[in-house]
Amino acid sequence: MEILVASGIGVLTMVGLYLVLSRHAFPVIIGTTFLSYAVNLFLFAMGRLAIDKAPIITKGVTDYADPLPQALVLTAIVISFGMTALVVVLALRGFLETGTERVENGEPRRDAPKREATRR
Repeated sequence: MEILVASGIGVLTMVGLYLVLSRHAFPVIIGTTFLSYAVNLFLFAMGRLAIDKAPIITKGVTDYADPLPQALVLTAIVISFGMTALVVVLALRGFLETGTERVENGEPRRDAPKREATRR
């Protein structure tokens, strides 16, 4: 079970980093979402994966799951949703202002024609 969760965290992190390094805004937003999922899964796994254990203290139950990682992950999900909504609005505003969704400036680099000339 732990190997599966660790692999999932690794895959989510890898996909998130790949998308964050993109030149366009929307893959960057999706990449940060994947990274937040990876962090949430990591926080959840740090609280020990317990199956069939009660999260609430009740009479007659001796084994409990730690509710703190669940509360942290729930809080992180809400915060990441708010941040994602803000970044989407900023990306849409930038697209409407500039007409492009590129993360970089969008102007051609000064040395771009020189590189093409040297390739020929």
